[in-house]
Amino acid sequence: MKYIIPIVALLMTVAVGCQSAANEAGELPESLEEKRALLKEKRSSLSRLTQEVEELEKAVAKQDPNMVAKNRKLVTTAPVERTDFMHFVEIQASVAADDYLNVTSEVAGRILNLTVEEGDNVRKGQLIAELDLEQLDKQMAELEKSLELTNTVFERQKRLWDQNIGSEIQYLEAKNSKERMEKTMETLEFQMTKSKVYAPASGVVEDVYLQSGELASPGMPIVQLLNPNRLKAVADVPESYLRAVKQGERVKIAFPALDEEQMATVTLIGRTIDPSNRTFDVEARIVASSRLIKPNLLATMYIKDKEAKDVVTIPLEMVQQEVGGKDYVYILEDGKAGTFARKVYVKTGDAYDGRIVINSGLEGGETLIMQGARGLANNEPVEVKQEG
Repeated sequence: MKYIIPIVALLMTVAVGCQSAANEAGELPESLEEKRALLKEKRSSLSRLTQEVEELEKAVAKQDPNMVAKNRKLVTTAPVERTDFMHFVEIQASVAADDYLNVTSEVAGRILNLTVEEGDNVRKGQLIAELDLEQLDKQMAELEKSLELTNTVFERQKRLWDQNIGSEIQYLEAKNSKERMEKTMETLEFQMTKSKVYAPASGVVEDVYLQSGELASPGMPIVQLLNPNRLKAVADVPESYLRAVKQGERVKIAFPALDEEQMATVTLIGRTIDPSNRTFDVEARIVASSRLIKPNLLATMYIKDKEAKDVVTIPLEMVQQEVGGKDYVYILEDGKAGTFARKVYVKTGDAYDGRIVINSGLEGGETLIMQGARGLANNEPVEVKQEG
């Protein structure tokens, strides 16, 4: 029993030594607790080494300024400015047409000639189709014969009535039959003028429903016209942005497939929330700057949801982060031995389009180190690279 304790102690010593040797060889421990302990130890060592490096740099700078000047790192700088910051949310949208128009015939007839094709531009009053109204022609011929007889009967009945022969009712019936036939003739003559179908408005032929030789009926569309100047961008916006969207405000619409964008005005905000996806409709009027902007084209709607006046903003890539999670930047300072980089801890805010808001740490007017900031140390001597 007296040998057990020394043996256990010896085994523990050997295990600790093996673990240290494994860590020195770059091998990671297997358990999570051991990894956490090792990470904590390494962070502590890194912080201590960084502090020692900074102290050594200061000591070298005091004793040998010439040597420090030779080893200055070249950097570029830019002034820190206070500007207005705007944040936009990107919503997928699509192009829709607000002005579709069906061109129809007012009478039934077979299409003799269709003068347009899909994609053609037409102007208001342009001939679209010609119809064969053979049935109306036959009705017209039949009616003309009937009208001749009716006129003959009326004239004879009128002569008898003028001689006080016959009854008044016979005269009135003949007169009424004649006038009714004349009105029917006027109707047929008017329908005959509808053998040609004209465009009721200017636009582009979007669809062709009937071809030459097919039968057109009253109200049945022959072609569909689209007004390319009446397009809109439609987006389903999440309900969390209800306060961000206002009717009449300007939004940016981008068309990724065309590498094109334009500003548009919000014309409609949906009054209901879609329960299936918790979104509401937003429409913005757009301009068809080219024939490539077509209905159902994918677009992106940029809606401004945040805005800040007179704040400090810097390029997003200039913000660096320590192992502990603190954000910092380097600014240029003047010292007795020349310019050097000073590390400044910052608190960041919203970011958009490559720029980020600095809530604290910078006030504006400082000189921010840009190119060359990565890999710098606090109080490291630097030299500003001259442009050109």
